Amino acid sequence: MDELLKTADDARFVSRLTRETLALVLAGGQGSRLHELTTWRAKPSLPFGGKFRIIDFALSNCVNSGIRRIGVLTQYKAHSLIRHLVQGWTRLSNNRGEFVEILPASQRVGGEWYRGTADAIYQNLDIIRTHHPRLVLILAGDHVYKMDYGPLLAAHVESEADMTVCCIEVPIAEAAGQLGVMTADENGRIIAFDEKPEHPTPIPGQPDLCLASMGNYLFNTDFLYEQVIKDADNPSTQHDFGRNVIPSIIKNYRVQAYPLRDPDTGKQAYWRDVGTLDAYWEANMELVSVTPELNIYDKTWPILTALTQTPPAKFVFDDEDRRGEAIDSMVSGGCVISGARIKRSLLYSNCTVNAYSIVKDSVLLPEVQVGEHCRIQHAIIDRGAVVPDGTEIGVDHDADRKRGFRVTESGLTLVTPDMLGQTLHFIR
Repeated sequence: MDELLKTADDARFVSRLTRETLALVLAGGQGSRLHELTTWRAKPSLPFGGKFRIIDFALSNCVNSGIRRIGVLTQYKAHSLIRHLVQGWTRLSNNRGEFVEILPASQRVGGEWYRGTADAIYQNLDIIRTHHPRLVLILAGDHVYKMDYGPLLAAHVESEADMTVCCIEVPIAEAAGQLGVMTADENGRIIAFDEKPEHPTPIPGQPDLCLASMGNYLFNTDFLYEQVIKDADNPSTQHDFGRNVIPSIIKNYRVQAYPLRDPDTGKQAYWRDVGTLDAYWEANMELVSVTPELNIYDKTWPILTALTQTPPAKFVFDDEDRRGEAIDSMVSGGCVISGARIKRSLLYSNCTVNAYSIVKDSVLLPEVQVGEHCRIQHAIIDRGAVVPDGTEIGVDHDADRKRGFRVTESGLTLVTPDMLGQTLHFIR
């Protein structure tokens, strides 16, 4: 009975903390390492997993965790992102104080756009104050993962931290120059922090791994106000949490590391930084495996998104040389596979692949049309592209480059409508 009472008390404690927390999702990044995929859209609005957008993961984590006061800070080419938020994330109840507010860069303070992550928060302090949060959870809007933020809030309060940084163990080669890296003592207190170092400090006893920041930060509200105001008054900083704020406070304040763990196994949980073309392709392709590490079919932790009205996927023709089929693949609603073969690929909504064509090991974003007798392999085809009859993509990399397609060092080919001479001026 005592154990049951303790569990109930813990649940009420976490529930109270989630109600007193304001989440702010940083969604203004350009995602330049994704090259032409982010020419017309912000990285958080990039489609992922067949029907979602990348930002849906952070937002779904908030809602599933019981945090239902959310602000989304936008900046770079945010039209499609804002449209997605309006269409898909207005379901929360304002009558219960639940909301998703869009906070675009609007030169609220000093006539500047958001100059860094800390400055983005500073420019919205007046809005944050109107909500009177006890805690402020700042989230990167461009990573793919599932996480219950409740235990994070509880650990933060119980450790009497001023700030907590969510972290994950990452191979040093992957973190170098890409992620913030920290060192923590035996009690989880951060004693060193470097933003995107070229030579990350390894975890003691694990020379191939480092402790990397997920870009998620939890602050006591008054402490957050104090630090972003102090940073704003310093003209010599980049006004960034990783580069400036965290290194400046770890000596004099309690800054804790919180590792992302699977609640069932205690092992490191799934997390992907899909910030490069290869990483984006790999994370999508992982989903077509028999038992992917990221379970998007989990009814206990649903990934929410804007509902798109589409008919079921359709497969037609059953001739020996013209059979509509998909093997080890995911095919979204509205797709028509007309006498074509799809293998180890992921097709987003409303794609059409016509007769005698083969698509292998590829990601087709929404509304792609593939003509007849095409061969596509190890490729990403951007939204709305119309691939002419007889086109080969990913077969001959030199030919791909001559046509203006982007080919990565690993041999992945990216094709956009612009590369095919199709200038599309619609919201993407």
